Order: sequence, then structure tokens, then C-alpha cells
Amino acid sequence: MTLRFLSRISSDQLQRHGGIYVSRRIQNRAGVGIACVALTFLSITLWTIRGVHAAVQPNASVSQHYVSPLEVVLSPDGARLYVLCQQSNEVRILNASSFALIKTIAVGRVPRGFSLSSSGNRLYVTNSWDDTLSVIDTVTQAVIATWPVGEEPSSVAVDRAGNRLFVANRISNDVAVLNAHTGKEEKRLAAGRGASYLALSPDGDKLYVTHVYPNPPALRTGRENRTAPESAITVIDTAQAAIVDHLLLHDIAGVFHLALSADGRLGVVAELHPKNLVPLAHLEHGGAFVDTITLFGEDVGKPVEIPLDELERYASLPFGVAIAPDKSRIYITNGGSEIVTVVDVPRLLNYIHTHAEFSALDLSASSNYVVTRIPVGLNPRGLTLSRDGHKLFVANRLEDTVSVIDTLTNRVASTITLAGSTTTTSRTLNEKAFNIASNVVEGQITCTNCHIDGRKQSQFAPTPKDLTYLIDAHKSYLADSLASSRSKQISPLRRGEQTFYTSRYSFQGQIGCANCHIDSTFDGITWDLEPDGFGRDIVDNRTLEDIKDTEPYKWNGNNPSIPVEDGPRTEKYFWRSENYDNRVLTYLAAYILNLPPRPNRFRPVNGKLTPAQARGKAIFERTVDNNGKEIPVFNQCAHCHSGPKGTDQRSFEVGTRKVTDNVGPLDTPQLTNIALTAPYLHDGSARTLDEIWTIYNPTDQHGRTKDLTPEDIHDLAEYLKTQ
Repeated sequence: MTLRFLSRISSDQLQRHGGIYVSRRIQNRAGVGIACVALTFLSITLWTIRGVHAAVQPNASVSQHYVSPLEVVLSPDGARLYVLCQQSNEVRILNASSFALIKTIAVGRVPRGFSLSSSGNRLYVTNSWDDTLSVIDTVTQAVIATWPVGEEPSSVAVDRAGNRLFVANRISNDVAVLNAHTGKEEKRLAAGRGASYLALSPDGDKLYVTHVYPNPPALRTGRENRTAPESAITVIDTAQAAIVDHLLLHDIAGVFHLALSADGRLGVVAELHPKNLVPLAHLEHGGAFVDTITLFGEDVGKPVEIPLDELERYASLPFGVAIAPDKSRIYITNGGSEIVTVVDVPRLLNYIHTHAEFSALDLSASSNYVVTRIPVGLNPRGLTLSRDGHKLFVANRLEDTVSVIDTLTNRVASTITLAGSTTTTSRTLNEKAFNIASNVVEGQITCTNCHIDGRKQSQFAPTPKDLTYLIDAHKSYLADSLASSRSKQISPLRRGEQTFYTSRYSFQGQIGCANCHIDSTFDGITWDLEPDGFGRDIVDNRTLEDIKDTEPYKWNGNNPSIPVEDGPRTEKYFWRSENYDNRVLTYLAAYILNLPPRPNRFRPVNGKLTPAQARGKAIFERTVDNNGKEIPVFNQCAHCHSGPKGTDQRSFEVGTRKVTDNVGPLDTPQLTNIALTAPYLHDGSARTLDEIWTIYNPTDQHGRTKDLTPEDIHDLAEYLKTQ
């Protein structure tokens, strides 16, 4: 997520910002055929229109107003389309037929989810950085109440009677149950680490809850950092406001939206299946992630994980899910691949029931049930179907558009452009130009000859003569359209954000930065990143929040800057291809270095520490232990964890290395929002802050802590949470 101020950096400022200078890198790539060579000019033009590679003039102003549509929902009568705009902190109400803007309603900071009451007269919005819920009267089209909820509220659902609200809170890891009329909180229900998304069953009896970070192991085994991640769907009885079941999701870390069929017999959830126990050097042997959905409900029996990927046709970062009213199709947005995956439900169920055993890692499976993959805008997220199922609305977060898909043809019928304070409807130029590109190879070939769905390179030779009739019919249209269509100028930071969330730079389009850094933060798991053998140099994935001026990077401190960390190293070990030019890398580095920290919920508003925090601060800053012995400077907490971000930017040997580690001294990590980023230590072996000292500091090298009581350790942890 990016706040509005991130767009206010000019190109000149960008070159000076943080000393970011990226040397020009020469890319020598062999062509893949005469058609691709001939299509180069058109491809660049099309991507320029889409706003990824367009040049930024050095002296031009790049201050822009972005809205970043994240979620969409239709009113019960289908007349209005509500669009949740995360970066502009507002809800836009559109006419669902003409797409004309009806009203813009300001809400809280960084809204993440919203939901309509069954009557449609109330719209509830979760404001994730304000820890509040905005209540909108859809008749008067105004906010009528703002209620406090849990920490980082991310999604909300209303029971069928309209009496209770359920709010998923990402940081407090729970669901708050509120009185829908007064906002008074009734209770909290534990719902997994990073509780985020909700779906109500058609009869309203059950509420299903997902969480974006894997649950920590319940018991310490000493192998926590080498255990496959575990997640679950929490099932809540809405009448009793009580948890009645957990649907376990093995090997899953990153669970997003879910949906249920109209008859209630089929549920679907979008998720990530990381292969973090295998060295990332094996990326080219099938990927570091599997993009999957899990089916549950009476139609399938026990939960079944289903892959969406196909060789050379990956469905990176599944997020939003919708099921057709007649249960014929499942639609999944894939934010990294910039597509909507369409699944044939009867074929899928038949495949499940006729295959006693199959693997979620099978790249041949999806061809049995995936109907098509529809190209949409940049970073598609939330989606919603019209009542008859004929229209599918998709929020393209990093393009400020909403794609309107005709589900009968599986094509984008129109695109709603949300530009600043206005809303316009544009023709789907990109798709049309892609399919009728008649001004290439003397009119003998189009983009779709080789790239049949906008992404996949076909395995057969084109037949040029079958396409020559397009020359006269479309040449003038295409030239005029390309000449007259220009996207608004895009700021460097916005371009960096687009690069961060796309998967197009990696080998076969498998992964992007956002796979491991969910919503530009972290993923809560450990990885075997280096090609140095199985189980060597296991590393915890550190958060990206507020990392400017905390260099060097990487746990061994070998990368002196973000351009080095995210340039050559990322391309070599993650993308398996050289793709960033100097400009794209500069944009990406600028975006990462400008990521702000989320609000710290543990820091007192008035600045006065609680008694426990004050005692912890004294321990953190002490120079003498409880036995009256002087603590050497190099072993004092405040010596290494100094400065405004809790790091002196140096490396030390602190006694936490394992026999599986090849590295020497470890980089001192920053302490920003450390309460949110478990597990801890360089290899993620400590489940909690307390375990850093109670279990993994046997030689007292990581601060002198043997003299501390359990109460002291608790107080120290409480103080660290305020950082």
C-alpha cells in the first residue's frame, strides 16, 4: 500500500533521493522469431499506454492523484457499483449501467474492505490504518458513524438480520463482533495470524474467515523454521458468535478472499502455496510458489487444493474469488499475472472425483478445468458479479480502472477509468489493438498469432494469409487510436509500485516481489534462498516497512543498497532472468525506500510509557546487570540497536548461528514494528520475542540476559513493541 505523499517526488528528486544511481545495464537477448522482432514497436507502444514503461520527462511535474481501487460490490438491486479506493481514502458510487460517477465519500486512512447490509441501506468500511469502521447511509450517501474496532481492520461482514457486524483484524489476529446498530463490541474471536477476509454463507448461518500469515507452531520442536506453513479457515456460527470449526490448509501461507456458491454446497478460497523448504535455486524447476485455490463443502467433501498454474501460463498472486450464480464458473483475480482465471466448475468437480490422488504441484492439471485467462489491468484485486452473472467487475488497483467483463464471451467489454476526481468509461483499446494489430509485418500477422491470450506464446506457426484482410479494415482505426490515447503521466513511485506487484519480470511470469512481501510488508515464513545446498543458510523474511537508511541489506550484510539487493541479486536468485533496465530498477528502489511504517499500536498516544514498557526501556538501556556487574559496551542492547530505527547498521556475532549457517557476523536488523514480524532471529527459529533470550541466547552474546527474570524479559519485549 502506498500513501498519497509517495507520488510527490519528481524525476530530478528521484535521482537525488537516497543517492540512488543505477549504472546502465546492457541487455543482450536473442530474438525468438521474426514475428516478435516485428512486433517490438507495437508492444512498447501498448505497454506505454498501460503505464509501465512510459518515459518520465526530467523537468515534468509527476505529482498525481491516484485512487487505487481495491474492492468492488454491487447494490442488491444491481443499480449501483461501489468502488473502494484505498489510496484516496474514499468510496465511489457509480451508476452500474452507465458507469457515471454518482458520489464520492471520504472515509478513514487506507481502507481495505467493505460490505453492504442485506437491505443495501448501509455500507460498512474498514479503515486499516485508523482502526475504525465507517458506517455509510447509502440513501443519503454520507458517513453517519465511525466506530473503533480492532487493530488493522481488514474486512467486514453483516449478518442476514442486520444485527451483528463481524470485523477481521489483521494485527490483533481476531474477529471483533459488534452490535450493528450501536457499534458496541460484544466479543473477540481468535481467527488465525493476520485475520483478513470474510465470507458469509448464503443462508447466513456461517461466517468463514481467512488469514494472510501462517499460524505459528503450537509447540516448540526446534524445527519450526524448517516446517511447512500451516493455515486454516475459521468457521463461525453467526447466531452464537462462536467458533465451530477450523478447515485446515496444509502447506499454505497467504490466504485471501473466499466465496460460496448460491446453494451453499461449494466454497472456494484463493491462496499461496510456497515451496520455501526447497532452495530457491530450483525456481526454474517449477517455481517458488504454487498459485492455488482450495475447494470445500458438500460438493467435494474434505478440502481439496487445486492448482491454477500451467507451464508457461502462471496465475500469480490469486486474490479475489467469485462463483457464478448457476455455479458454472469460478472467477479468480491474479494480481501478479494481471489476469482473471476462469474455471469450469463441472469439469473441475469431475476431475476431482475421477482422480483419487493428484498433486497441487502438477502443472498439467489446470488444463482440465481452466477455461481461459482474461487479461485485465494492473494488479487486479477485488471482483463482483452482477445478479444474472453476465457481468464481472474487476478492480485494477494499480491502473485506477475497473474492468467490466462479459462473462458470455470472456472478454473485457469496457473499462471504467477512475482518474482523479472524475470517472470515465474508455474503450478497451489495449485488448482491441492487441487483437487487430494490422500495422505489423506488412499486415500479415497480429499479436494474437503468437500470444493467443495476451500472455502465452503459442506452440504453432501462424498462418499469415488468414489475417491479411485486417490490413485495410483496421489500419486507420489502430493508428488513430494509438495516436490519440495517452495515459496520464505516472509518477516514478507509482511505476515502482507497479513493478513491485507484477510478476512479468520473473522466469515464465511465476512470481513478483509481492509474493513474499504481502501488501509490501513480509510473509511470516523462512526461506532457503541461496544455491548452497538443501537446508543451508535459512533466512527469515524481513519486513520492508521504513527500511530507508538501514543499509546494508540481507542478513549477512553483503548488499550495500536496495538497487543491488533488488537488481542483480533479485534477477539472479529470484527472477532467473535479467529484466530490469536502469530506469525500472530506479523506480522500484525508490518505491521500496519510501514505504512508510504502519501505525504502531503499542506506542502510547500521549508518549508516556506504561510501567512495563518503562521497566523494559531501563533494561534495554542498562550498562550494569542485576548482579551489579558492568555490561561490556558491545553487549549492551542499545549499542547495536541504536539510532532512530534501532540499528547501528553494522554486523556482529551474537551467538545465534546454527550448524546449517554458512554466514559469519549478522546484520543488525531495524526494530520498526518488530511486534508484527514474528518469527525472529536470522533464521526465524524464535517464535516470540521472549524466545530470543530464553532459548536462543545460551552464551549471553545477544545481550546479557541470564540475570533477567521472566518478568524482566516480558517487560523488555513490551518496550521493544513500541519501536
